[in-house]
Amino acid sequence: MKKIILFISAVFFLLFYSNAQNNRLTPEILWQFGRVSDARLSNDGKTVIYGVTRYSVSENKGNTDIWSVMANGKNVKQLTNFDGSEFNQRWSPNGNKIGFICNESGSYQIWEMNADGTDKVQISDIEGNVNSFEYSPGSEYILYTKNVKLDKKPNEIYPDLPKVNVRIIDDLMYRHWNQWSDYAYSHIFVASYLNGQLIDDADIMKGEHWDSPLSPYFDAAEITWSPNGKYIAYTCKKLTGKDYAVSTNSDIYLYNVETGETDNITEGMLGYDKYPRFSPDSKKIAWQSMETPGYESDKDRLFVMDLATGTKEYITKDFDQNVSHLVWNEDGQKIYFISGIKATYQIYNYNFELKKITQITKGVHNYNSFSKVGKTLVGERMSMSMATEIYRIDEKKGTETQITFTNQDIYNKIAMGKVEENWIKTTDGKDMLVWIIYPPDFDANKKYPALLYCQGGPQSAVSQFFSYRWNFQIMAANNYIIIAPNRRGLPTFGQEWNAQISGDYGGQNMLDYLSAVDTFKQKSFIDENRIGAVGASYGGYSVFWLAGNHQGRFKAFISHCGIFDFESMYPATDEMFFVNHDYGGAYWDKDNAEAQKSYTFSPHKYVQNWDTPIMIVTGGNDLRIPYTQSLEAFGAAQMLGVPSKLLYFPNETHFVLKPQNSILWQREFFNWFDKYLK
Repeated sequence: MKKIILFISAVFFLLFYSNAQNNRLTPEILWQFGRVSDARLSNDGKTVIYGVTRYSVSENKGNTDIWSVMANGKNVKQLTNFDGSEFNQRWSPNGNKIGFICNESGSYQIWEMNADGTDKVQISDIEGNVNSFEYSPGSEYILYTKNVKLDKKPNEIYPDLPKVNVRIIDDLMYRHWNQWSDYAYSHIFVASYLNGQLIDDADIMKGEHWDSPLSPYFDAAEITWSPNGKYIAYTCKKLTGKDYAVSTNSDIYLYNVETGETDNITEGMLGYDKYPRFSPDSKKIAWQSMETPGYESDKDRLFVMDLATGTKEYITKDFDQNVSHLVWNEDGQKIYFISGIKATYQIYNYNFELKKITQITKGVHNYNSFSKVGKTLVGERMSMSMATEIYRIDEKKGTETQITFTNQDIYNKIAMGKVEENWIKTTDGKDMLVWIIYPPDFDANKKYPALLYCQGGPQSAVSQFFSYRWNFQIMAANNYIIIAPNRRGLPTFGQEWNAQISGDYGGQNMLDYLSAVDTFKQKSFIDENRIGAVGASYGGYSVFWLAGNHQGRFKAFISHCGIFDFESMYPATDEMFFVNHDYGGAYWDKDNAEAQKSYTFSPHKYVQNWDTPIMIVTGGNDLRIPYTQSLEAFGAAQMLGVPSKLLYFPNETHFVLKPQNSILWQREFFNWFDKYLK
């Protein structure tokens, strides 16, 4: 079956290649990219295993296989080829086996194979589906996560009404980001691993009505073994209902495999505490920690705790950057991590003896993750011009060598536009980084239409990401110049720059957008009468706000899943801590001056000024910014007589992820801007 799907995909691929104009990137070609993920270095540092996801547009779905490559870039090999996806690839502690999850038997179970991909065997037979797993360092145990149903459905409360279709809700967090409560919770289990099979498994969170890893992302990296195999450290937010909705207080819990006891080692630390990592001797533990309760974009700090004394040390106190993806070196004298700097993400390390932070990688790119064994360091790297590939990094020389070329056949056939770094002055005299992306075959003697890209988050950098939705190269391939400012409220430029936006949604960051437009529209190659603005989430809000306050700068807008009315948004969203922090509180709190100022920035208060064509996009399963926000905006535009269009995807979420929906989205995107800007 998989071979048939791949054949159909290949035919589809060739058809659209033949139709691609001037070797430009198209939505159809973008969906032919292989998406590299979860690279893992072997225990001897010689081999990398990783996932590659490919999509069939005709089948409207994706499939992930496991591949391997030598750390020197040789011997690229596909290891799995089941009909379904294989993921969560892990080296066994002795390096002879690779464990992974697949649904070949009808449910997601743990399988093993030899390092060369031969002899695939199912090793678990667990009721339900396994979500993730990790080997213990000594191979005595395997921990895995699965969903455990603990809450009763309405037809279980009323068994005489088996066909009832209702939700009975009496507390918050009944829905989160992309899905409604399914009456189950993600729990961690520990099973003995004997003779290639799992036996005697135990739920270490038995009866607890909360998730580990945390909803809504369920990132398995939030759980880890200690190197001596005696402890499991895991992230959990042991709150429910309204308490959960208004708080970011997750903690690190230490479970003793021998005694079954669990301790909270970050009690009293009231922000997010996540991603625990033990030192090689199991005597210390590091993690990422945010200080401010309710602030999801606070500085991600590096903390290290001595487990014997309980002493905690704030390592990055004098480092005005975030940390992520913590990795100890073999002797425990360094911690490696990823940190953002000036809209790129690089690998750093901290030397405990020297108390010094050193930047290892440099360049116009992002590192998403990395693995380190001995002197071998490999990482997943991307840029605006290249999807994720795996690189080997020479720490001493500072060189970075590409070892996978998953999409080279595509790059050989299409042209990418130039990405240029520019620094401009803002209205308050600050320096702001603005990326300019030019069309392929750019001609400075011509005049081009331009698009202002408004970033979401609101605190997520316009870094060197390669997006399969908001792809700058596709926009440039359609002969638009992209203006992408790192406006106020974006990380990688220090905490002051990042934090400024909270409580000031319609303030300085909007002036930053306008500064970018006003600076670059003066360029001879940009037609100031053909400029549009586009954005999603907070970027969608930005478009709604600009639509009422742009003083004629823009000729067309596209807003995706944006906030239109702060008052209706406040009680309808899921994570109340977000609106409490960024708005300053509830709209009904008339004595709260900070909140009352924030609500003056609601776009619906300026809708009477709308006079520019606008397309609005939303998903019926967007629970973060409920789709009704987009319906309100579209209804207002229609009533005002503003040329407008609504794209409503009933089964999509905050993101349009299905291949055919995404292609339609892209086609409508350019149909709209081409109509009003060309």
